Amino acid sequence: MGAARPGLEIQTDKNIMSKASPSRKRRVSVVRFIRAGRSSYTLEVVAEIAGVPAEQAMNYWKQGLFGSRPAAGARPVFDDDALYELRRIEHYRRHYGVSRRALPLISRLLREVARLEAEVRFLQG
Repeated sequence: MGAARPGLEIQTDKNIMSKASPSRKRRVSVVRFIRAGRSSYTLEVVAEIAGVPAEQAMNYWKQGLFGSRPAAGARPVFDDDALYELRRIEHYRRHYGVSRRALPLISRLLREVARLEAEVRFLQG
């Protein structure tokens, strides 16, 4: 075996596995990804972004449509997931005529489907 040369050599798709890589040196950059923190929104901001009245977003929050039911006296805090849920709930209500009484059931079912899909993806590797 020959001695290893310093540096990293890259082959193009055309040349891969068919001939030795050229001796030209190429630079390789390492990119670090930093996960952004979760955003939080006030009631007024989340209502404006979702295009619903603030009272309606508050009512959905009190019903527990964005996850677990809030504790008595808790203040509403909306994150990106809650914003997504609010927009999805309003989409089903406006475009498919889902009644407000059925929204809690549909919201729970959609969360359960998403959880099961994530579990299947995990089990598939």
